[in-house]
Amino acid sequence: MKYEFVTVDVFTSVPFGGNPLAVLPHAEGLSGEQMQKVAREFNLSETAFVLPAETAEGTARVRIFTPAVELPFAGHPTVGTACVLATRGAVDLSAESAMVALEEGVGLVEVKVVLRGGKVESCQLTAAQAPEWGPPVPSRDVLGRLLGVEPGVIRADTIAPIAVSCGFPFLYVPLVDRAAVGRAALNRQRWEADLAGAWAENICLFAMDAEAEEVDVHMRMFGPGVGIDEDPATGAAATSLAALLGAASGEHDGRLRWRVEQGIEMGRPSLMDIEADLDAGEITAVRVGGATVPVSEGTIDVR
Repeated sequence: MKYEFVTVDVFTSVPFGGNPLAVLPHAEGLSGEQMQKVAREFNLSETAFVLPAETAEGTARVRIFTPAVELPFAGHPTVGTACVLATRGAVDLSAESAMVALEEGVGLVEVKVVLRGGKVESCQLTAAQAPEWGPPVPSRDVLGRLLGVEPGVIRADTIAPIAVSCGFPFLYVPLVDRAAVGRAALNRQRWEADLAGAWAENICLFAMDAEAEEVDVHMRMFGPGVGIDEDPATGAAATSLAALLGAASGEHDGRLRWRVEQGIEMGRPSLMDIEADLDAGEITAVRVGGATVPVSEGTIDVR
């Protein structure tokens, strides 16, 4: 049977930048096994399968697959799928903004759709789960060997290596500058020995200096635990990064914002806007958003 698909680039306003995503907007009838095969065929970081909503609050149900596994939540598929649905009648395009609610493995994920001139300008998701702080992480010596960097370039001050999840866990490793982030290279043998199977086995590297102007954070993500060598834009990791930075900020109340670049080393520059809300020193909400551009459309024969 033939199924319609579209591909979009997420967290970019320029085609062939950002993170590519395949979306099957009418995936009814596909089994989980078939979805995994389709995701493996597209061989992108993720493929999203849209199904009818199962709750009164939901706009649609979405299942997300990497080439290797199904994920309970992922940022760029959520943002990209919301954009695709918005352009296909899920919202009133004449409004200034609208809401899409996607049913995912973590629960209902709300996405604000920003509109201008009858077109989708950007989408911003709010994490469905509050930040969860993980167990202790490996030492700087272990992480240095695993990432091919000197332990001394791994920060251990107000921001230090930590595991965080807002629906999907990542190990965050802050480095002293973007040059150190750029020369990191994952040692798969060390990863297998020291991190595979951990609560947070996928690694987000970042530094608080960026290549682009008016950008705050330079980031990379290695995802061997989900079959992704490196990702050009990782919305779920950026979401939890907002929680981490908010908690480390020393601020007590208010909304904090940062701009994050990713994918520079891969030749697919991406830009994500992240936010953290604080109330009496507690993180009450985190968000990530950005632009999406269409790239291709067609059908795939699934047997």
